Amino acid sequence: MDYMLDAYVGYDIGSIEPDDIPKTDDVVWILGKSYSATEDLDLIRRDVQTRLWCTYRRGFVPIGGSQLTTDKGWGCMLRCGQMVLAQALTQLHLGRDWTWTPETTNETYLKIVNRFEDSKAAPFSLHQIALTGESSEEKRVGEWFGPNTVAQVLKKLVKFDDWCSLVIHVALDNTLATDEVLELCVDRSNPDSWKPLLLIIPLRLGLSEINPIYVDGLKKCFELAGNCGMVGGRPNQALYFIGYVADEALYLDPHTVQRSGTIGSKRDPDERELDETFHQKYARRINFKGMDPSLALCFLCATRKDFDDLIQRFKEDLNGGGCQPLFEVTKTRQAPWTPTTTSSTSSRKNSEPNETFNEISATEIQNEEFEEVETRQLDESDEEFEIIA
Repeated sequence: MDYMLDAYVGYDIGSIEPDDIPKTDDVVWILGKSYSATEDLDLIRRDVQTRLWCTYRRGFVPIGGSQLTTDKGWGCMLRCGQMVLAQALTQLHLGRDWTWTPETTNETYLKIVNRFEDSKAAPFSLHQIALTGESSEEKRVGEWFGPNTVAQVLKKLVKFDDWCSLVIHVALDNTLATDEVLELCVDRSNPDSWKPLLLIIPLRLGLSEINPIYVDGLKKCFELAGNCGMVGGRPNQALYFIGYVADEALYLDPHTVQRSGTIGSKRDPDERELDETFHQKYARRINFKGMDPSLALCFLCATRKDFDDLIQRFKEDLNGGGCQPLFEVTKTRQAPWTPTTTSSTSSRKNSEPNETFNEISATEIQNEEFEEVETRQLDESDEEFEIIA
């Protein structure tokens, strides 16, 4: 069921102590920054609250010809896509150390939020994402997206918003080819130029659940400079992951239905009240093993040096630091290899009879759109969830 007045709101009622960050000596990592769980609790919550929290909304103008005025029951992955893009824009235009307060009227901040409001005029609204998914990805309005689909849609939408000053590269087939990124970000007439990049790497790290050998690599990603979180979820729900502590990932949950509207210039009480609905002070936690294996890693590279440094960290920390590689980093993408019938048969003959899912490498699984086989129909039931795997 939806979390209308769930623990998010309940944390602020009475003397209930939220269970967002455990009392532990383990370091808390949030989007590339480290904190002490015991000494920096207020700083952690301020950091979490600064992130733009995009949730289900109700009462907006119908999307296209669908007559849908709420995304309850189908829009959670679209909202997660909004959150990762909002984080990239915030980090690019305001800086990683910038913090939000209820009194914030920063002009740049207002421009960012306005871009995610629920109207067709907003560049990254639910309307724009859903309609672009329909026109370019063959996803009907009201149909659930997977991580790769929302990444492809955002890649298209940023091209139409000059202010955002951002390009998106989606690294497919578990391979990041640096030449593809340079072609996108560097102007051929000016080799020293650089277009700020949001790098999205969709992965499949298992079959029905995350293979434990990849958990250390996922943790490392949250520690890297420029990290913008992960778009993914757990079975039945799409979630936006922003960090980790010990063996648990920290996330923001879009499954709260709130009213739609605009914060405008945040001058009147109604606009100020609506602005607060875009922020959540307390993250939630889930064990990495409980996450769905279909996810997308996200990183901001504002400069060429940021990109070069990130690639070096990938090579040292992920592919050479004792972690099971999550994906391949290469200069040029190789042509696809199609195995012959003979080699495929031979490979199966050489496999152990008791070969299990835990022996499958992420780089051996083709990156496709990992969604349910049958198309979901919109269901107004409070018990209905989206299926990721």
